[in-house]
Amino acid sequence: MTEARMDDDSNNSIYVLLTDTGTWFTRMIKLFTSAPYNHASLALDSNLQDVYSFGRKRANNPFIAGFVKEDVYAGTFRQFPDTRCVLLRITLKEKQRAALVQVVREFEKKKENYRYNLIGLIGVLLEQDIQPTDSYFCSQFVAEAMRSSGINLWNRPSTQVTPHDFLKHEQFQVVYEGLLYDYPKLNRKKLNRNSNSRTTAVFFRKRVV
Repeated sequence: MTEARMDDDSNNSIYVLLTDTGTWFTRMIKLFTSAPYNHASLALDSNLQDVYSFGRKRANNPFIAGFVKEDVYAGTFRQFPDTRCVLLRITLKEKQRAALVQVVREFEKKKENYRYNLIGLIGVLLEQDIQPTDSYFCSQFVAEAMRSSGINLWNRPSTQVTPHDFLKHEQFQVVYEGLLYDYPKLNRKKLNRNSNSRTTAVFFRKRVV
């Protein structure tokens, strides 16, 4: 496990969080990619308070998906507490970071207009640029948000960027790798409170059934 490098944090840094929740959907993708992580999220801070991606809007329903602000303490991650992750950092110019934040805010304002680009995942396998209007998958969104902010990391369309591409890119530094809920900068009180709430809810449902 890689320790979190707290002392290297920078106001001009942004982060890419790669995760493996172990859901059937990620297991299916892994059959094709053989990559350790198959979900990518854009994090604006090292405490993982502002994390954005394209994925499930409801933790228990993979078919309702789109632009989401992810909560590492709840939702899908809470349903899969053994989620493994790697947190990557890239340092930007001040103008680039400001532009990136603005791009994310625009996505937030229009979040109901966006859909998950499921067919685009097939395009990755076929090496085809398939991009329906207002549709993204996770790594496509992260790559496109960066590209729109003047951060050009690849000479190919964002639809051809996979989560593993971030891990391999030389401009990204590994900050932490291991279990998501072992990440030292998470709020332990909040994490424990949410864990207890979930345990109580599961117990109650079992008693009702």
